[in-house]
Amino acid sequence: MEFEPSTIEELRRLAESAGYTVVEEVEQTRPADPRYQIGAGKVEELVELVQETGAERVIFDNPLRPVQAYNLAKATHAEAIDRFQLILEIFTKRASTTEAHLQIQLAKQQYDLTQAKERVRLAKRGEQPGFMGLGAYEADVYYEAVKGQIHTIRKKLKKIREKRILQRERRTELGFMSISLAGYTSAGKSSLFNALTEAEVQINTTLFTTLSTTTRLIDISKKKFLLTDTVGFIDRLPLTLIEAFHSTLEETIYSDLILLVLDVSEPINTIENKLNVCLETIDRIGASGIPVITALNKIDLISDAQAQTVLRTLKEKTPNPIQISALQRTNLVQLRQEALRILRNYIRVEFTIPQSGEAMSFISWLYKTADVQKLEYASNSIHVIFEATPSFADKVRSRIERFNGDIARI
Repeated sequence: MEFEPSTIEELRRLAESAGYTVVEEVEQTRPADPRYQIGAGKVEELVELVQETGAERVIFDNPLRPVQAYNLAKATHAEAIDRFQLILEIFTKRASTTEAHLQIQLAKQQYDLTQAKERVRLAKRGEQPGFMGLGAYEADVYYEAVKGQIHTIRKKLKKIREKRILQRERRTELGFMSISLAGYTSAGKSSLFNALTEAEVQINTTLFTTLSTTTRLIDISKKKFLLTDTVGFIDRLPLTLIEAFHSTLEETIYSDLILLVLDVSEPINTIENKLNVCLETIDRIGASGIPVITALNKIDLISDAQAQTVLRTLKEKTPNPIQISALQRTNLVQLRQEALRILRNYIRVEFTIPQSGEAMSFISWLYKTADVQKLEYASNSIHVIFEATPSFADKVRSRIERFNGDIARI
């Protein structure tokens, strides 16, 4: 199998995350062989290893064409899959919502579409009969069948996306600014989410624990923000997966701030590589213009000297780095303060309205949705000072005017 030196460990972790027990690892550096992906001599070695270990699957880090997967399976009597198929397996196991399942189905169908002609050719030769339950159809018939399935899935995802857009619009109407957690898979995003929200989102050492977004309301210095945990990034994440999970990744695109989480307990070259992957992915999904704070996570696993070395190395490469430990709650106050500094476009509003039952309901609502700093009741009036985003303040101003209230200042 052909591996970059730094990726075989990640492939092993992916395999373990999918539930496999890795019994052997093999590397080969050479141009890809059109028949097997690896050389003929390596195939013989692979056949012996499969026989010795009783392996049921052979997992390649490189993309496999259908004919290569078929030839390898024929030679080894074990199914051959590639990195993309492995990641799809993990996603399928971890998906917990209708949207996630549909997104995975979409990625699978798009993957099949790119390999349709070769699959049909194998089926017509009698070497891959009945694939996808379609039989040995002509390429154009099979192609159209897959395209039809993709169209159906996209229609279902569109309806879910419309609901998500409505939810986002309601949040905007309430005046909440949003913060998204992003980062390489297993960097500790969910741990940081739990630490900041006191929630109990699932935490696991395996890759891709989080596939669907989770959003909670948090307070930072009495100001309310929406914090969202999103799916993790990974090196060479196929474009079809990014496209399939676009509606999930949209939460990052429309946020006001990104908390980019990095695991700094790893070797420095691994940290730098994963940082580059994250920044490139943020750019690919169209979120490069959003302010970023980089949370250098897991400093509890390294010495102070190592932490300082990492900080010096990354300081010019990553935006607004802050060393933290989500697990130990280290430097989270500093992280919150930096987030508040970046998001500080709140304005102060002071107003007085006549007392009434309707006014009391309005004040109760305002107290829940804004940072009310002062509330005074007089005999016939209510005096309030609060801070909020300009758009939310405009919304409140129109309601104050309906109460015949007096706005002292904005």
